[in-house]
Parts: sequence; structure tokens; C-alpha cells
Amino acid sequence: MAIPYVQEWEKLIKSMPSEYKSSARRFKRAYEIMTTEAEPEVGLTPKEVIWKKNKAKLYRYTPVKDNLHKTPILLVYALINKPYILDLTPGNSLVEYLLNRGFDVYLLDWGTPGLEDSNMKLDDYIVDYIPKAAKKVLRTSKSPDLSVLGYCMGGTMTSIFAALNEDLPIKNLIFMTSPFDFSDTGLYGAFLDDRYFNLDKAVDTFGNIPPEMIDFGNKMLKPITNFYGPYVTLVDRSENQRFVESWKLMQKWVADGIPFAGEAYRQWIRDFYQQNKLINGELEVRGRKVDLKNIKANILNIAASRDHIAMPHQVAALMDAVSSEDKEYKLLQTGHVSVVFGPKAVKETYPSIGDWLEKRSK
Repeated sequence: MAIPYVQEWEKLIKSMPSEYKSSARRFKRAYEIMTTEAEPEVGLTPKEVIWKKNKAKLYRYTPVKDNLHKTPILLVYALINKPYILDLTPGNSLVEYLLNRGFDVYLLDWGTPGLEDSNMKLDDYIVDYIPKAAKKVLRTSKSPDLSVLGYCMGGTMTSIFAALNEDLPIKNLIFMTSPFDFSDTGLYGAFLDDRYFNLDKAVDTFGNIPPEMIDFGNKMLKPITNFYGPYVTLVDRSENQRFVESWKLMQKWVADGIPFAGEAYRQWIRDFYQQNKLINGELEVRGRKVDLKNIKANILNIAASRDHIAMPHQVAALMDAVSSEDKEYKLLQTGHVSVVFGPKAVKETYPSIGDWLEKRSK
């Protein structure tokens, strides 16, 4: 039996002139999608936890090939949102793609910080977590070396980790839309200018920075597109079931933010966005100067032409800052998120990573 609002909708649509009926049906369908349909399942690729520290977990994905490439790959995501964007849904998953190419895949999931974690600094994540996860990958895979892929802020953190750990056998580094030069950050620079943004007051007041604040800041880079665009597009294409499934997946991930540990946020904004210490060779982590010239691993550095979060010039700056002889900068015609999810990710990003990595994982 149809629920009352559906009956009313149908009556209303029947009474409309024919030229309006199609639009009304799309609007009705969009309303149903947003209010009555279940959220999609995400992160479905089989995996097991092989290491834990505080809230963080290290996953190993179940291999699907008998003969794996010699060098395993560790995926490192940002401290905001959740890392299942790398394994969003079957057929649109970087993790699944790499497994099907015969790689031994691991993921470092930071978990969700509580108020008790508000004193966690970037130093803690970079010095106490990533190296231990990397060593666990090496022991588990029984490989003499490993590859590390960092996405967004996770790539920036990975570069610092690599620069501080010359003794670790890091063979390949892949950076995906990761910012390194913060001298020109576009609107972020205006938002975070220390003349107007009281960073200390924000951190001292909240403890951990709420995900809603992070999400609002990101969306304000293109407010009309980000606040209204998804819903206008949904109404326009609500009868396209393939689009609807993709839309639901993306909206679930965008809304599934996590708090940013307060001291890590303070450090991220001050040392990077306000003072640009990394690329200038002024960043210190646990009392050690971070010199990107210490990085000698093979590098694939991916930027997205439509990225307003990590703009191409911010990404490309790494190339002249490292000592690697085998290094490649690749600019893809995508955005910050569509570089890893969507048709172009499947057709361009995944093969670019897989082909490059396969040649260097023997």
C-alpha cells in the first residue's frame, strides 16, 4: 500500500500539464532517494586487522592472485574523512584494482579520535604510527622493501615520514593530490590568514576540530557547486539509477567526517598553511629537521587539474625538492575526489598507478 505522501504526489503529477510531469517525477524520485532509501554499503573488499595502536588499525586486504608482486604497498590516508574512499564500491575501488593487478595491499586507518586524543600532534602520527605500520607490512609480506601511497594530506605526511626514515627500505612513493608548497593556497590562504583566523582560540575551545567545520571550509572553496550542486544534479538525473548509486556513495563519504585531533590541526594550519615550513626546509618533527632531499625513492606524483584543495602547483613543488632520480609528475584531468572515484579514476588514475608500480615492484 502506498504511503500517503506518495499518493498525494501521484495525484499532483496527474493533474499537471504534460510538459511538467517529467520534472515532477524526477523531483519526487529525488525526494525518495534522500528520505527513504537505505545508505549504500562501502569498503566491501575482504580484509583483516594485523596491527593496532590506539584508534589506528592496519589492514591487510585478502590477495586475489596466487603470484603477488614482490613489493607490497601501504596506503596512507589523511586525518580527515574516512579512508574507504579508496575502496568505495566494487568496480570503483583503487584497493580492488590493485589486488586484481597482483599487489599485496595494506591500509593504515587512523580511526576516529576522541577528546582524549586532542593532544595528538602530527609528530605522533608520523613518528609513532607510520614507521611501525611500515615495519609490520615488511614483516607480514616478508619483502625486503615496500611502496607507500599517500592521498591528500596523507601524502604530505608520507613525505615527512620518508624524509625522516632513510633507514627504511622504501622503494616507491606515490603521492595523490598531496600539497607540499603552501605559499599560494587560493581561498584557503584568505580563510586561514592569521590576521583573521584565531587558530589557538579554535583549538583551545573545541579540543578536537569538528568534522562539520572542516567540511564547511572545504565546501566554501566553491559554495554554489558544493552546497547546492549535488542536489540540483540529483533532481536532474534522479531517473538514472547508475548515477543515483554513485551519488549516494559519494554523499555518504562526504558526510562521514571525523574530528581532527586538536594539536595536529594547530600544527597543520600554523606550520603548513600559515608558515609554509615543509617546502622551505624549516619544519621540525620531534626536534629533527625535515629535509625532503633525503627522499631517494622512486616517485609518482599525481595532481588533478580541477583540484581546489591541493592545487597542481602545490603538488608539483615536490619534484625539485627531492633527490630521487626516478620521479614522474602526472597531471590528470580530474578533481580532488574524482581522481580516486568515478569513471576517470577507473580509466585513468588506477591504470596510471598500476602500470607505474608494476614496473617497479619486481
